[in-house]
Amino acid sequence: MLASLSIRDIVLIERLDLDLSDGLSVLTGETGAGKSILLDALSLALGARGDAGLVRAGQSQGQVTAVFDIPAGHPARQVLRDNELEDDGDIILRRVQTADGRTRVFVNDRPSSVALMRRLGAELVEIHGQHDDRALVDQAAHLLLLDAFGGLVGEVQSLGRIHAAWRKAEHELSAHRAKIEEAAREADYLRASSEELSELDPQPGEEEDLAIRRTNMQKAEKIAVEIADTQEVLSDPNAPMSQLAGLMRRLERKSQDEPELLSGIVSALDEAMIALDAVQAGVDEAQRAAEFDPHDLEATEERLFALRAASRKFGVSVDDLPELRDRMVSDLADIDAGEERLAAMEKAVAEAEAEYDATASVLSEKRKAAADALSNAVMAELPALKLDRARFFVHFESDGSNRAADGIDSAEFWVQTNPGTNGGPMMKVASGGELSRFLLALKVALADRGSAPTLVFDEIDTGVGGAVADAIGARLARLAENVQVLSVTHAPQVAAQAKHHFLIAKSGEDRMATSVSLMERRERSEEIARMLSGASVTDEARAAAEKLLHATQAG
Repeated sequence: MLASLSIRDIVLIERLDLDLSDGLSVLTGETGAGKSILLDALSLALGARGDAGLVRAGQSQGQVTAVFDIPAGHPARQVLRDNELEDDGDIILRRVQTADGRTRVFVNDRPSSVALMRRLGAELVEIHGQHDDRALVDQAAHLLLLDAFGGLVGEVQSLGRIHAAWRKAEHELSAHRAKIEEAAREADYLRASSEELSELDPQPGEEEDLAIRRTNMQKAEKIAVEIADTQEVLSDPNAPMSQLAGLMRRLERKSQDEPELLSGIVSALDEAMIALDAVQAGVDEAQRAAEFDPHDLEATEERLFALRAASRKFGVSVDDLPELRDRMVSDLADIDAGEERLAAMEKAVAEAEAEYDATASVLSEKRKAAADALSNAVMAELPALKLDRARFFVHFESDGSNRAADGIDSAEFWVQTNPGTNGGPMMKVASGGELSRFLLALKVALADRGSAPTLVFDEIDTGVGGAVADAIGARLARLAENVQVLSVTHAPQVAAQAKHHFLIAKSGEDRMATSVSLMERRERSEEIARMLSGASVTDEARAAAEKLLHATQAG
């Protein structure tokens, strides 16, 4: 429900903080006191079009803040979640309107858009009046309201899921047909290409492995010649190793005769021999490490070049060749098995369509029954509202060729205001006062089904009095047992039915300002007496006011 409404510098309202409760609350006051301004301010917080003319004269901006206390499962909270906004506390809608025509929107204290505010506002509040252009007069919502009245919302959602499954099956069938047709046109190319790629049998990551292997073998090939030359020099019969070995043996024999002269030379030659042995061992190890099969290099290069040639031919990277081969094989399989699968998919679509038609037909029959029940419920309310010669009915049509997610039906609320006249859409046929009473009767029949948590009725009792006004008040009170109801009224019979009574007054000399105050029992009696008698409140009016209040409280 609407828990509070704060207004700053909007038209005649300088500063207003209004706390609201459940049940029926009425707002009364003399003509021109500012009742319409209050509703304009509320509408601004619900996403209505902004207007620089709403800002109080002399101020740079005006502001309206509406705070709503709603249960955890209310659809408005899902709207918040869909827009990544916090939804675990009150919903706070704040609208700032500047005097230069700009407007700013805040939802739960975060900058937002007018579109989101309007969407939330539609979930939270319905405003009904003689010139109402929302809620019940919106033909697009009539089928939803009929489903809510008939308790058919779950069945409509189930039908929606069936419809979605059917459309998905149709889409998959269409895609499969197109795929088969395209593949069939390229069957020869696909077959030859898939055979070529299957024979080539490319593997993921193979190009990189081959390139590394080829590079390593090319490096080995380059150094193998030098290693072989070194080995040849070291292994030759005339190699330094052999000559030094012979020389060392001769010097060792001579060194026995001249040790001081030859021992240093023998020692140096021994070290040289040891170093040459180390060189020989290193060369042998290098030769073993650099060994490769030239045929292996040739085969590696041929494989790498074949893969890269296929990459160029098919216009994909080498790494994508395996996926391309698999896709071609799959496409060929679709061609080969396509007709069989196509028949199965066509059967599935036909079954889904038949399920939709059967479910939609059952729902349509239930909707027809609900339409009759709703018409009767509204008709039962009309006599007391001085519409006893009028007729309300649900204009219901079914079209089996119009298979929508919510069914094959359309519904619109029609009225016939007098016998012998043509019936038609409620918004077009009913006059302002009649429309208000039709809407009230409809809301009473719908009770809390398909309703926003807060209903606002703007002077729906205009032009009526006596028993009709009393009947309107009684029905507003009945509505308020399920939802919060706010009513701007001129009818004392309606005001007397309220649980909370607010007085809207205008005061000031040089600068007028509108105020709103919650009245106690005695103040209420005086205000209702004023509504009964006019500017001059008589004792008879006071007595009549007390009688009205006593009667409603006793009831």
